[in-house]
Amino acid sequence: MTPAAGARLTLETPVTYLKGVGRRRAELLKRLNIFTARDLLFHIPHRYEDASTVQQIAKLRVGDDATVIGKVISKGILPTRKGLRVFQAVVQDASGLIEVGWPGQPWLDRQINQDDVLLLSGPVRFFHGRQFAPREWVNLGKDADGTSGGRVLSVYPATEGMSVKVIRGLIEAHLDVLLPQVEEYLPAWMLTDAGVPSLPVALAAVHRPVSLASALAGRNRLAYEELLFVHILHRRARQLAAEKRDGIAYVNKRELTSRFREALPFQLTKAQVRCVREIVADMCSDSRMHRLLQGDVGAGKTVVAVFAALLAMENGYQVAIMAPTELLAEQHARTLDKLLAPLGIIPVLITGSRSAKERKLAATRLESGEPLIAVGTHALVADGTKFAKLGLAIIDEQHRFGVDQRRILSEARGAAIKPDVLLMSATPIPRSLALTMYGDLGVSVLDERPPGREPVTTALRPESAHGKVFAFVNRQIDAGRQAYVVYPLVEESEKVQLKAATTAFEELTSGALKGRRVALLHGKMPADEKDAVMRSFRDGSLDVLVATTVIEVGIDVPNATVMLIEHPERFGLSQLHQMRGRVGRGAGLESYCILLGDVGEEAMNRLQVFLDSEDGFEIAREDLRLRGMGDLFGERQSGVPTFRVADPIKDEELSEVARVGAERILAEDPELKRPAHKMMQQMLVRGYGRALEMFRVG
Repeated sequence: MTPAAGARLTLETPVTYLKGVGRRRAELLKRLNIFTARDLLFHIPHRYEDASTVQQIAKLRVGDDATVIGKVISKGILPTRKGLRVFQAVVQDASGLIEVGWPGQPWLDRQINQDDVLLLSGPVRFFHGRQFAPREWVNLGKDADGTSGGRVLSVYPATEGMSVKVIRGLIEAHLDVLLPQVEEYLPAWMLTDAGVPSLPVALAAVHRPVSLASALAGRNRLAYEELLFVHILHRRARQLAAEKRDGIAYVNKRELTSRFREALPFQLTKAQVRCVREIVADMCSDSRMHRLLQGDVGAGKTVVAVFAALLAMENGYQVAIMAPTELLAEQHARTLDKLLAPLGIIPVLITGSRSAKERKLAATRLESGEPLIAVGTHALVADGTKFAKLGLAIIDEQHRFGVDQRRILSEARGAAIKPDVLLMSATPIPRSLALTMYGDLGVSVLDERPPGREPVTTALRPESAHGKVFAFVNRQIDAGRQAYVVYPLVEESEKVQLKAATTAFEELTSGALKGRRVALLHGKMPADEKDAVMRSFRDGSLDVLVATTVIEVGIDVPNATVMLIEHPERFGLSQLHQMRGRVGRGAGLESYCILLGDVGEEAMNRLQVFLDSEDGFEIAREDLRLRGMGDLFGERQSGVPTFRVADPIKDEELSEVARVGAERILAEDPELKRPAHKMMQQMLVRGYGRALEMFRVG
């Protein structure tokens, strides 16, 4: 069924009925989530080519990296002696012509036709004379005007069978009809505060940019809206949760907490004091706490968590601390043993490997309802574990648990009063990003290193220094110290010729580390074997641990003073920082992180950030800028808001303006029911399914 002849094209018109689309192209557009005319209008370019920087073909020299625009005057597919098929075209502008080659891409013969105008960016190489090797290219069609300078070209996300040229043509063909139907629905004060244009102006600017600056301004309006809506959703979620979530209103009795502070052999940092106050304020309110405590390796998260635990205990409640592995649970238990010894408090350890007698004794104490701290793994949420009076659930390295495991612990198995929840993470991310990604939680940040923690000497050494580096490792072992040697792969790969941990282990034990006590640790080993190796290293039975990144978040080995990382360019900066945090934990022991390998200029520029800084937040910021967010968020990724236009790192300042705007508008109109906000509410519902629940709409 098609619209009646002469029917008006609206934003809700199915894309099938747009001129130039039809059923086949409509199916292709669905891959890009384009179902209606509105979706097409909001299909935003992901980059721009500034044709004002176009060079004349006649002036190109071998070695140049350039952008040119020219018409295809001939084309063809050339086979090589090795069986590779090369698509070649000769492109001409007003000044001259040049050969362009795409090795191994013969299918381009169906996408590029004679007389098509191409925009090409890339290096000029010597191949029987000059040849252009396009890194990126855009087919402008048979638009002769495309050869003129000063034009900014929109480059859209595309899909196989639906080229950038076709998408640009469809948008251009319908823009004049669709743009007048767009209304601005954000309050004028928001646009002023953010310094962005109205929505119709923004859409015109992104699709028909007169300059890169105008395109960026239009893009910022769309990015601001995404960030604003995410902050509104987070803020509203917290408001509704506070309304619905009856919590325990703790009283700060300053009994156990004051005794603990007096017994500490060190002063708390200002960041620790601030975080403790934020957590205490949450716990003493009548709303249930749901807070994320994040801090760099060694920032003192455990001490802050103990204050929260003691506040719960002095109010007569039980505390559960859940860690992702038995080794980490045991480490927490030992740390708490030492910290709480002056108070006479001994934590209860609950793991799968405890004896039946130990498990029975622990179960009796939990069911008695006595105030205590239980430390364990997922065994804390097993069927046989029941807390009589759980008041606080602390989940360490929260991203390593499934959502269900966290939920079961935080719901306390159907108890009338749900416990407060404190999530902890050693993955440092900038506070502004944390508020964007985890805005439904309270966020406390430990951004200060406790005094007394020795810096780790960090250096990059070339592959030619291999012998000297291992001679240094051996001197450290002779001095009674231990070392990690980390590799990026477990097994050799034909495609990626790097030393793998398994191969390196064999080479080292018969070569540079012959006679030393060396063990191998990697992710493909059974869990019990991994635990046994880590215990041996922790207890000093091993000199060297050859490993993959399974030691990234690992146990405390104060005697380990060397972290040697081969092929460092294969790791993210945050990974490297986490691994460096495994050393430098022994009081008074100088520690070292050595990157070993020959790296290119690009990798060197990236690694320099790591070499120059021990600030996990600075390193994470750069890592996010270079590699994106996916690498940092683990299982939480499924709950992290996604953005089509905004980038929470690059748009950090815009995000902060959006957060303030969200707080202001919800303070004025918590459910966005006012007539002036009605359309904004509708757009929230349209763009975010979660809004249906949060705003009780539909």
